[in-house]
Amino acid sequence: MFDIGFSELLLVGVVALVVLGPDRLPGAVRTASLWIGRIKRSFLSLKQEVEREIGADEIRRQLHNEQILQLEREMNAMKQSLTAPASSLAEPSSVAETGTGPNQDKPQQP
Repeated sequence: MFDIGFSELLLVGVVALVVLGPDRLPGAVRTASLWIGRIKRSFLSLKQEVEREIGADEIRRQLHNEQILQLEREMNAMKQSLTAPASSLAEPSSVAETGTGPNQDKPQQP
């Protein structure tokens, strides 16, 4: 969300220590963290309420099921495309087994 690195946090901490002093800094940090926690919880509850209202879970399930069906269709199409050439290759071997080929007139040797 925010691109804040360790050096920026360290700079903010040093400035807060200089401005507030070592006596009031722990109380200020505690108060700030409480407010941040409250804001996060309120945004989370608002998000959950909106998702509940629009039925986001049901939409996610439908999209997931459609993706699975699409993948299944693609797999079946690939399977059919792979089995079609294999069946055309199998025909010559079945001709040789039945004895109806160009070598039919040669006598078989025991």
